[in-house]
Amino acid sequence: QVQLVESGGGLVQAGGSLRLSCAASGGTFSGYAMGWFRQPPGKEREFVASVSWSGGRIHYTDSVEGRFTISRDNARNTVYLQMNSLKPEDTAVYYCAADPGTFVSTSPSYWGQGTQVTVSS
Repeated sequence: QVQLVESGGGLVQAGGSLRLSCAASGGTFSGYAMGWFRQPPGKEREFVASVSWSGGRIHYTDSVEGRFTISRDNARNTVYLQMNSLKPEDTAVYYCAADPGTFVSTSPSYWGQGTQVTVSS
């Protein structure tokens, strides 16, 4: 059973930056693809970014491409989401997710509890 704990959320002005972290425990971290999802207020949860177990395959949703960077440190069992040039529409609860194998599915096996990101205009 994999446990995921996110940190790094907060309040930031538009144009600012935040880095989210997700610490994993309870499994072989390097055997899991990792991803970030978000749920804006009043909307469905949506995919943001994913990284394969090796770090070699990365995907982003179009709205964050060029602004967000996902990375992982298998030695630290941690995945990161560096968010730059933040916009008010990035406001959401951000969730870390894990799936065994190469890709994160639309319904990952494991979820974190979420961390709030609020971007003020």
